[in-house]
Parts: sequence; C-alpha cells; structure tokens
Amino acid sequence: MSQRDAGDAVAIHFYATAPYPCSYLEGLQARSQVAIPANAIEARVYSQLVRMGFRRSGLYVYRPYCDTCRACVPVRLPVDAFRPSRSQRRAFARHGALEARLLPLQFRDEHYALYRRYQAARHAGGGMADDDPGQYSEFILKSGVDSWLAEFREGGVLRMVSLIDQLADGLSAVYTFYDPDEPQASYGVYSVLWQVELARRLGLAYVYLGYWIGQCRKMSYKSAYRPLEALVDGRWRPFEVGQAPHLPSGV
Repeated sequence: MSQRDAGDAVAIHFYATAPYPCSYLEGLQARSQVAIPANAIEARVYSQLVRMGFRRSGLYVYRPYCDTCRACVPVRLPVDAFRPSRSQRRAFARHGALEARLLPLQFRDEHYALYRRYQAARHAGGGMADDDPGQYSEFILKSGVDSWLAEFREGGVLRMVSLIDQLADGLSAVYTFYDPDEPQASYGVYSVLWQVELARRLGLAYVYLGYWIGQCRKMSYKSAYRPLEALVDGRWRPFEVGQAPHLPSGV
C-alpha cells in the first residue's frame, strides 16, 4: 500500500509487535500489527486501513495480530439499514436535553478532568487510569487524519466527549468518555445513535465501532446494535454471534 505526498510515493509497511498482556481477556498474550510510518498515514490511506480492520490510537494505526486468538472482530453499522431497538430509543430520548458541538482537537482542562474521573470509575487499575495530561494528549488529541471532539453538555454541564474520525465511507467511533457518577445514564448508547445521525447528515454509509469481543463484557455490547456487519476472513458480512471468534483452547 502506498500514498502520494508532494509527488513522492510513500510506502506503508506493517510490523508485528512483541507479545504483551491482553487488555480484554485475562491470562492471554496479545500482539498487534502496526502500520508505519505513522506520520505518512493520511485520510485516504487511513480509510482503506479501517476497512481492513485497523483502528487508531493517537498517531498509531493498528489491528490485532495474535498468534492463536481471533476474538477481536471488527464491526460497523450500515447507517441506512440501522434501526435502534426500543431500549436504545428510550436511552436516546432520556438524554434529549444534551447539546452537542463539534470541536477541534485541543486540550481543555474540563475535558481532561472528565477523562480522569471516567478512567478512575470505569477502568480503575487499567493502563490509562493514571494518564497525565501528556499521555491524555497523545491518546486523544494526536491525529494525522480528519478528527473531531464531539462535546455534549446538559444545562451547561459537561457530560460526555467523543473522539470521532471521518473516513471516506463513514465515521470511526474512536473513543468516548462520560460522567461516571450517574449509574442510570446511557451516555454510551446516546453517543452511538448520535454518531449514526451525524453520518446520515454527512451522507456517509457506515459508523465503525471498533472490535466486538464476545468474551469481554466491555466489548460485547456492540452486538446490541442491529443490523451489524463484521469483518470475517477479509470480507464484511452480516454479523452473527456464533460465526466469528476463534479462541485458544481452555479460554
């Protein structure tokens, strides 16, 4: 794969990382395939990579590349076909007072404070729970493609922030963090439905939701959005819970 920059072809290469502890399935080792050079991956190439199952973390574009496990399944929502369930419609209506605006990737103290609260409540002990402003900026604010922060407020109070990338054929829901102190809230559901509506307004066909992992509660919720498409054996096809994951024996 290559792209053209100021008349020169830039080749995109891929390398596999060394094994590291899996963030989603306890006791397993994971590896990733990373596209390099990171600073050469602009919007067009990035769109192609996302269609191939890649995701973005800061400037780095990667996909799972584990030796014996295929639990991470890329999934996307076809915008025109998507129909929210009754519970999803209720969640969207429940947060109808939220006011959204799209912002450039800039550091804001209020966003960082919400991010820290979210990580402490939802991912205590995780790798990002103690992110300092520099680590937060590397993860959320560094991007070589077309990205926004969608900020959601209720009565002026910041409730949620979503990092969104625009692709040639859709939106990529990169990361969302929200007020963790309202246990009855459904901010995550609202964010997905809002991004579907944004894609529809922009004339885009898909919202890419990242990876579905059936054995991980924090990643299995994505199968609740229907119809869903999954990337299996290099082809996007209708999602079926039983069709995709291949786990090592004993998991």
